[in-house]
Amino acid sequence: MFDLVADIEKYPEFVPLCEHLTVRSRREKDGRQLVVASMGVGYRKIRETFTTQVLLNRGELKIDVKYLDGPFKWLDNRWRFEPTGPASCDVHFFIDYEFSSRMLAVVMGAMFDAAFRRFTAAFEERARVVYGLPTA
Repeated sequence: MFDLVADIEKYPEFVPLCEHLTVRSRREKDGRQLVVASMGVGYRKIRETFTTQVLLNRGELKIDVKYLDGPFKWLDNRWRFEPTGPASCDVHFFIDYEFSSRMLAVVMGAMFDAAFRRFTAAFEERARVVYGLPTA
């Protein structure tokens, strides 16, 4: 599952609201990979792009996302993977954010909240597709 979540270039194929993703830079540091990426999200006529720094730490099975630029006041996003068997794990996903504009919060807030609630299902379905897992 770590690999599936770390494959951010594939997000436009299955992540709710994600229309495009551009990797700006990628480098290795101390056995970890640091990726700067911009994600374009949209709903109906509204489009926004934001940039994050993603720290992929395979050794500790952690992915930490740091907000750099875009329509948010802040964005805090973390993934943790706890092995539960030879081919299984529990995935812990956390996201918290606030839009910088009250108007944007009104227009996009409820839609973003709904999309983030669908993240779990989107990643579970992606795992079924990628790993050939049976449907629940």
